[in-house]
Amino acid sequence: MTDQTPIAGRSAYHFEVMRRAIVLVDELGPGARLDDLAREMQMSPAHFQRVFSEWAGVSPKRYQQYLTLGHAKALLRERFTTLEAAHASGLSGTGRLHDLFMRWEAMSPGDFAKGGAGLNITWGMADSPFGPALLMATDRGICGIAFTAEAGEAAAFEDLRSRWPDARYTEDAARIMPKAEAIFGQGGEVPLHFIGAPFQIKVWEALMQVPSGHVTTYSEIAAAIGHPKAVRAVGTAVGRNPISLLIPCHRALRKSGALGGYHWGLPVKRAILAWESVRADA
Repeated sequence: MTDQTPIAGRSAYHFEVMRRAIVLVDELGPGARLDDLAREMQMSPAHFQRVFSEWAGVSPKRYQQYLTLGHAKALLRERFTTLEAAHASGLSGTGRLHDLFMRWEAMSPGDFAKGGAGLNITWGMADSPFGPALLMATDRGICGIAFTAEAGEAAAFEDLRSRWPDARYTEDAARIMPKAEAIFGQGGEVPLHFIGAPFQIKVWEALMQVPSGHVTTYSEIAAAIGHPKAVRAVGTAVGRNPISLLIPCHRALRKSGALGGYHWGLPVKRAILAWESVRADA
């Protein structure tokens, strides 16, 4: 019998398994056996292995090394991206999701200062490889992506809405779904509409130079935008990135190798970094 579950439903189920597995790997340690993990997940070893491998692309045993906190330090050693060199080498297009093409434009500083007045923002929920996602878009393109597995849908909506409080918001899943399919199906074109302060937009531009499967640091971003001493301000701007995944704030780490924060929860950041690393290694 073939699995008739819609792809979106399977993806949401897989990420929930992944999220619980991340917690278990932390609790049981990197030496946890497949049988131990499956038992704690209340699944048979064979079923757990199948579900896990469908999402991750590798076995649970192989994936555990990507989920350890030490993986972030390994990324800094082996896949650290110097943003100046990345830009000079034309790498700005390699941080995309496979064949996804993005073009973007930014709101003017004056319009941003109006708090979104005059903007019509359409929103809707969609499934993603990293759990439920809230997407927002203007007529120019995607302006917000939030992952709600940790924060919850209502809190995520209020978080994004508070950035542009005077905009008009309309729920319209039919208009959002084609954009979600292009983003999470990893194909097609997705225009982006940056709505932020000028300094924030410079930081977000720098983040888009970091290739998938690679990482950089907050201090490297600060240097790349011409403000080497503004590391703390850069960290704040990274945290205020409204377009998760496509503007890859998850690829910014501390110089020590610590993950730093992630607006939508560290389990989501770890899952994204691990997911990208598996595909880079492949």
